[in-house]
Amino acid sequence: MTEIFGEEWLSQAVDLLVRLVEAAGALIIFAGAMVAFVRFVIVALRDRRPETFVPVRLGLGRFLALGLEFQLASDILRTAIAPTLREIAELAAVAAIRTALNYFLGREIKEERAELAKRHADGRGPAEPAGALR
Repeated sequence: MTEIFGEEWLSQAVDLLVRLVEAAGALIIFAGAMVAFVRFVIVALRDRRPETFVPVRLGLGRFLALGLEFQLASDILRTAIAPTLREIAELAAVAAIRTALNYFLGREIKEERAELAKRHADGRGPAEPAGALR
C-alpha cells in the first residue's frame, strides 16, 4: 500500500505552491506597473515638473518590493524538498540579489519620502498626493 502523503505527492504539492506564489508575485508587480502607469499619465497631463513624478515612483517601488518578496518566497519553497547543494547555492545567490534589490529599493523609497516630507514642510510642494499608496 502506498503512502497517502508520499514524497511524490509532497513534491507535486510544493510545485503547485511555488507556481501560485510566483504568479502572485508577478501579478503584484504587473498591478503596480499598471497603477503607476495610470498615475503617471494623470500627473503628466497636469504637471510636468520632475518632482511631481516622485510619488508615482514611490508607489511603483512599493509594488516592486512586495513582488520581489513573493518571488523570493517561491524560490525558498522550490528548495523545500530535499535540495541539492547546487539548488541551495542557487537559492543563496538569488536570495542575495533579491535582498540587495529590496534593500536599495527600500532605501530609495525612504529617501524620496523624506525629501517629499521636507518639501511639504518647507511649503514647496505637496507631500504624497491624496490616494497615494503607502
